[in-house]
Amino acid sequence: MTNAIYARQSIDKADSISIESQIAFCQYELRGEPYEIYQDRGYSGKTIQRPDFQRLLHSVRNGTIKRVICYKLDRCSRSILDFSNLMAEFQQYGVEFISCTEKFDTTTPMGRAMLNICIVFAQLERETIQQRVYDAYHSRNLKGFYMGGRIPLGFRLCEHTLDGKRTSKYAILPSEAHILRLMYAEYAKPYTSLADVVQLLQSKGISHPRKEDGTWVRSHIGRILRNPIYVRADRDIYDYFKRTGILVHNPPEDYAGIHGCYLYKKDDRKCVVLAPHEGIVASDLWLRCREKSKIRQLYPSVN
Repeated sequence: MTNAIYARQSIDKADSISIESQIAFCQYELRGEPYEIYQDRGYSGKTIQRPDFQRLLHSVRNGTIKRVICYKLDRCSRSILDFSNLMAEFQQYGVEFISCTEKFDTTTPMGRAMLNICIVFAQLERETIQQRVYDAYHSRNLKGFYMGGRIPLGFRLCEHTLDGKRTSKYAILPSEAHILRLMYAEYAKPYTSLADVVQLLQSKGISHPRKEDGTWVRSHIGRILRNPIYVRADRDIYDYFKRTGILVHNPPEDYAGIHGCYLYKKDDRKCVVLAPHEGIVASDLWLRCREKSKIRQLYPSVN
C-alpha cells in the first residue's frame, strides 16, 4: 500500500496555485514516504468526474492506497454531497485523508466534523462565484454587449466600443440582407407557408450562403422569421413585447425604428434588450410574420 497525492487546477492563471506547487506541499507532508501522483488539469471541483480522480478512486477500491493527501480539501470536491460520499468510501476502505493547509485528522469525530464544516464553505464559495459570474453576464446582456455565438444570417461582426470597453457588434451584410427581406416579404403574404418561401428562394436560384450544399430548411427559416434581432424596433415593437409578457429593458422612447433586439432569458423569463446594430426588416413586416408564425404554431394544419 502507498500514499496518493492528488492535485487539481481548473484554470491556469497567475493568482491560482499551480499543480506543481500543490504536489510540493504534499511531498513535504509525507516526509520521504513513498507516493503516487494523481493530477487533473482544467477540471472543476463541482464534480468528481475527472480522469485522474476516478483513477485514484479505482486504486482506493483495489486496496492499494492507505492515505490520500491534497493541498486543500476543495481540490478533491466542492460539493457537500460528493465529499461526504468520498469520506464514507475512504473510511470503508481504511484510507486516511490529509489536507495540507487545513490539518484535518479524519480518524477522530471532531476532525470529521470540522472537515464537513469546511466543505460547506467550499460549496458556498463555488455558488457565490457562480452567482457573481451570472450577474456579470446578465449585466453585460442588458447593456447590449456582444456575448458571442453564431453570427446570424444577414450580418457580419465589426469592432465596437460600448461604455468605454471594446466589444463587437453586428453590421448588415447587404447580399444576405436582401435574401432576408425576400423571406419576410413572401411569408407576410396571407396564404404563403414556409414551404412557399423555400420554393421562392429555389426558383430564384438563391442558395443558402453559409451551407456547403446551399439547401434551405423550413424550420431554420421559421426561426429567422421569429428572431427580433432582424427587426427595426419602434414603439409598435415595444408595445408588442409588453403585451406578450416579455421583460423590456429599454424605455419606450429608445425604440426609434433603427436598432435590432437581443432576446435573452432571465430567471426563466424572456427579456429583450435593444442591440447596438441596425435592424434589417421594418417593424410592420416583422410583426405580420411573427403573428402568422404564432398562429401556425397553435394550429399547424392552417395553410
